[in-house]
Amino acid sequence: MSRTLRLDAVLIQAVIAGALSFAHLHDLAAAAGQDGWKAWAYPVSVDLLLVAAWRRMRTDAENRDAWLWFAIALVASLGANVATAGLLDLTNVPAWLRILVAGWPALAFLGGTLLAHAPAPVRGPEPADQPHVEPAPDVSVERAPEPAPELPPAEPAPQSGPSDPAPIPPAVPVPPALLDHAQKIADAHQAQTGTPIDTATLRNRLGIPPALADAIAIQLA
Repeated sequence: MSRTLRLDAVLIQAVIAGALSFAHLHDLAAAAGQDGWKAWAYPVSVDLLLVAAWRRMRTDAENRDAWLWFAIALVASLGANVATAGLLDLTNVPAWLRILVAGWPALAFLGGTLLAHAPAPVRGPEPADQPHVEPAPDVSVERAPEPAPELPPAEPAPQSGPSDPAPIPPAVPVPPALLDHAQKIADAHQAQTGTPIDTATLRNRLGIPPALADAIAIQLA
């Protein structure tokens, strides 16, 4: 997908600054005895080293070599700009400057090679893309109050007084088999405890209604 290049003030300023720096490096190299195409190659070499060091700094900010070569290329670019601003007689360049300009290609080649072959920083595994999961809505559930369990009717407390009259024969018929089973339970209870079985215990052992238990207890008495 093509992108249109928007000309704004920053881009125009970058082009002007690059052209001026390029021309200053060319003029300094030409004054130091590098004529022809060689004078034009020096600005390219300085700018390429500057860009290579900057890219290495972006990927590995802790790389000291990248910071060192970036500083060297920046000093070379700024030095050429300052030297050509009238502080240096370009018609009579000193010998030390001629030596620096002549030795720059080897220095730039060394820096570019070290930056290009520097080991890449080790990064941890990137987390896998996980699908976005919507949080579950906060739903409050109100529970209906559970009804209280019904308690069995309380048995009337025995009243102290004169001896009760003789019980009335029960009107509830008792099956003979159930009566025999109740007799065995009563005998076993008396053998274990030494006391006759009461109606409540007999009713719990047999699991029968109170009226039927009373009828069996009367017949077992």
